[in-house]
Amino acid sequence: MTDLDTHDSAAGRRSGWGGVAVVALAAGIVFFDQITKQWVRDGFALGESRPVIDGFFNLTYVRNSGAAWGMFRDYPSVLIVLSFVMLALMVIFRRSFLSDTWDHALAMALMVGGIVGNLLDRIRLSAVTDFLDFHVRGWHWPAFNVADAAICIGVGIYILSAFWIEAHPLKENGVQPDPDADSGTPA
Repeated sequence: MTDLDTHDSAAGRRSGWGGVAVVALAAGIVFFDQITKQWVRDGFALGESRPVIDGFFNLTYVRNSGAAWGMFRDYPSVLIVLSFVMLALMVIFRRSFLSDTWDHALAMALMVGGIVGNLLDRIRLSAVTDFLDFHVRGWHWPAFNVADAAICIGVGIYILSAFWIEAHPLKENGVQPDPDADSGTPA
């Protein structure tokens, strides 16, 4: 049994997610990410945009040599090293920040798959291919890709799971979600 296939006594459930399932899902994310990026590179000219939902969503081919929103674009080697370091830290210290639940296994798979997907672009192409372009009334969210979405969803699941996983590492480290934070109930 792997550490992600054990009984979670605090939540009273088994994760049912073995390490193999996490690796398989992460590999699936990498595959889908790379296929969609290749489709964009083959079918679009750099900067070309095609509306999917007028006034809201376009497919737009963008190359981003930086991180989120183009940060650190002048330091591609640093971003590659940072990606490798992050992957190593996530694997080595997973037991200290992940509970043995399916939610955390899913979050880990999404984050690892996303990091690897973008890392492959950085190594092979010196830039990440972005193409999902959402916009409203002329305001565009920065273009992103499947790997970016996987990372954000994985981080979101991890943070939000603090509300329903009793033995969440964020709680053990003194970070407590406040269920009354937005309810308007006086403290």
